[in-house]
Amino acid sequence: MKPVTRIHSRTAVLADENIDTDRIIPARFLTTTTREGLGKRCFNDWRYQADGSDNPAFPLNRPEARGCAILVAGRNFGCGSSREHAPWALLDYGIQAVLCSEIADIFRNNALKNGLLAIVVSEAEHRWLLEHPGVELAIDVREQHISLPDGGRIRFQLEPFARHCLLEGVDQLGFLLQRAEAITRYELQHEEHAA
Repeated sequence: MKPVTRIHSRTAVLADENIDTDRIIPARFLTTTTREGLGKRCFNDWRYQADGSDNPAFPLNRPEARGCAILVAGRNFGCGSSREHAPWALLDYGIQAVLCSEIADIFRNNALKNGLLAIVVSEAEHRWLLEHPGVELAIDVREQHISLPDGGRIRFQLEPFARHCLLEGVDQLGFLLQRAEAITRYELQHEEHAA
């Protein structure tokens, strides 16, 4: 995982509420255990027409949404079943952060563990972001704020361990492996005292 310290991008908006994980990545694409290529299937049934061509009604297919790394989503984003493939698909698609007033807990945890920022903002901040698609934002993970074009800031909270892992570019296993020597030393000391 790469360190996530700062994201600077325009926003793309998917204002629909209750976008569940099956809509993010349909269950039929969950047969892989790798992340690569899932971006092609991100929002598959919404993004493409029956003949495989781009659906012009899908907001992320519009020219102004291309290249946006920050997604402003409708309320209750990522609800439904738990699947790590959902944040994997979003990351492979190019989305680095999701901003919303309500994000499903399981999705948010899976996202943060995989390097996708899932940020909860207030209702008023969310409404403003929905009403201003394409706005240029800068997200600072260390300082936990989003810089707005007018110089204003939106503060957000991250669980401290998740924030540490994002800044260091490690997942939970990587965090433990960094401490393998200390763990082994503790285990050996514990065995000596137990004997």
